Amino acid sequence: MNYNRRKFIQGAGALALGSMALSGKAASLLSNTAPRHTIGLQLFTFFGVIDEDVKGTLTKIAALGYKDMESAFSKKGGYYGMKPHEFKALVNSLGMNWTSHHVLGAPFKLPPGTKLPNGADGKPMVIPPMKNLRDNMQELVDDAAAGGIKYLVCANSPTATTEEIKSTIEVLNKTGEAAKKVGIQFAYHNHDMEFHAVDGKVPYDLLLSETDPHNVKMELDLAWAVKGGKNPVEMFKQHPGRFPLWHVKDLDAARKTILPVGSGIIDFKPIFAAAKSAGMQHFFVEHDGPKDPLASITSSIKYLKGTLKV
Repeated sequence: MNYNRRKFIQGAGALALGSMALSGKAASLLSNTAPRHTIGLQLFTFFGVIDEDVKGTLTKIAALGYKDMESAFSKKGGYYGMKPHEFKALVNSLGMNWTSHHVLGAPFKLPPGTKLPNGADGKPMVIPPMKNLRDNMQELVDDAAAGGIKYLVCANSPTATTEEIKSTIEVLNKTGEAAKKVGIQFAYHNHDMEFHAVDGKVPYDLLLSETDPHNVKMELDLAWAVKGGKNPVEMFKQHPGRFPLWHVKDLDAARKTILPVGSGIIDFKPIFAAAKSAGMQHFFVEHDGPKDPLASITSSIKYLKGTLKV
């Protein structure tokens, strides 16, 4: 056997042994240490703040390591005062992806006895009329397509009565079909109200069973689900693959106050361990109405990267 052939066989043997090693413990180690998902942020966390300086706010968010953006409502209207392609260009220029957008299922109504919070100027917020899926479905779907996003999400829709539930289901199914035609996955985002029985039936159960499972996925807000008395891991087992999106935030011991991720009572380790059965593709940190949004998301991403090691 000549020298060159012997060296080739030795090298091939080493490569084969290396491959065998990686197929065992070494491969397992690599898969456990590599991040499984990029960390996203729902921009509702900065509601009332981001409109004062959209680029500056997004720049600070990017600097913390957030990569996936899910947009929400804006006092400026549209996408923080921009057209879909303009907002996408801004997000991309900062090294982030615009992955998802929230829209209303029906016309927005403040709960009885509540009012909008004050803005940065100390005056009550003034929000322009917000379009909704019931009345403006095709326009909202077309805008999402123009932005090139992967997901369009119904942020909430009325479920307080049987009639409202029926109407919501109809809207969700119609939007799911329209979104599919333009290559977007549609999803529904919960609060805790969907887990409280109406006329003996749980609205969320009806939303799951009476919407098309392919066209209407779920963005599970983990904290709101826990507040509603649900165990996310059990939900994943019952409806595998239905939850490609998550909202990640924490709750205090009384399950009343929202906290940064890792500073409350929710045990996130078994939830993230069940990500595959959930079908989770993206998750977004969110904190509704924090006193200091930047401090909150800084704390959350430190926990996710340091303790949870997602």
